[in-house]
Amino acid sequence: MKTVRRLVCTALIIACAGTGVFATPSTQIWIPSTDIQGFLKPHLGWDSYLTNTGLGSVTNGGITIGVLPFSKVGMEVGVDYRDINGDHRYPMYYNAKLGVPEDALFKNMPAVAVGVYDMGVKYDNNYIPATNYNVTYGLIAKTIGVAGRFSLGYYEGNDQLLVNASSSNKKDASGLLASWDRTMTEISDKLWLAIDYQGAKNSYGQLSVGGSWAITPDASFIVGYDIYNNNASYKPTATVQIDINLPALNEWFKKAAK
Repeated sequence: MKTVRRLVCTALIIACAGTGVFATPSTQIWIPSTDIQGFLKPHLGWDSYLTNTGLGSVTNGGITIGVLPFSKVGMEVGVDYRDINGDHRYPMYYNAKLGVPEDALFKNMPAVAVGVYDMGVKYDNNYIPATNYNVTYGLIAKTIGVAGRFSLGYYEGNDQLLVNASSSNKKDASGLLASWDRTMTEISDKLWLAIDYQGAKNSYGQLSVGGSWAITPDASFIVGYDIYNNNASYKPTATVQIDINLPALNEWFKKAAK
C-alpha cells in the first residue's frame, strides 16, 4: 500500500507542478468526494470546526480550480490556509484530485477519484515532519435512484503524524472512507444532506453529519457535527462551512486561456 500511496502522490504532484497551483479537494462534510471542480472555475471555501470550549478549534480557508477541459475526466488543484487554535506557524497545505464522473465511460459506471490532501512542507528542528500529512486516497461513488449517492474508499497518510494519541502515539495512518449524500428535492432543490465517515483513531478519524443550503446557484453553506473516533483525545466539533463559486473569474480565465 505504501508503494501505491507514493505512486499516487508522485503523479499528482507532477500534474500540479505543470499547472503552477495546487488544490483543496471537494468534500462531503469531512472526507473528500468524487466531485471535481469545473474547468477554470474558481471555488472559495471557508471551514470552521469549533469545540464547546473553544480549545482545539480549527479554521481552514482555501481556493480550488479545475484544470482539465474534458467532460470525462477532470482535475482540480488549489491551496489551503489553516489556523489551528490560533497557531499560524505552518498554515499552508496543498492538495489535488483526479476523477472520472458517473457513466463517463459506460452505462452504470461509478464515479472514480484519486487524490492527495494536506501536503505540507514544514519540518521541525530535528527534520521530523510537522505538516506533511500527505493523505492519499481512492474513492468510488454511485447514485442509486432516490436512495442517493453512496461513496466508498480508502486512505493512507504519513504514519509519523497520523497516530493514536490515546495509545502511546501508536501508528494509525490508514482506514476506510464512506459516505452517503442526497439533494432533498422533495423539500427543496436547495437542501442537501450527508453523512460521512473516516476510519482510524488518528486526528482525521471521525463520523460527521450535516446539511447544506444553497443561497444562490453559486453560494451555499454547510452546518454539521463531527464525532471523533478517538473520543478520549478529541472532543466533538460543530462545523460551519461556506462555499462560493466565482463565475465572473471563470469567464475571465476562459478568455485569458484563449
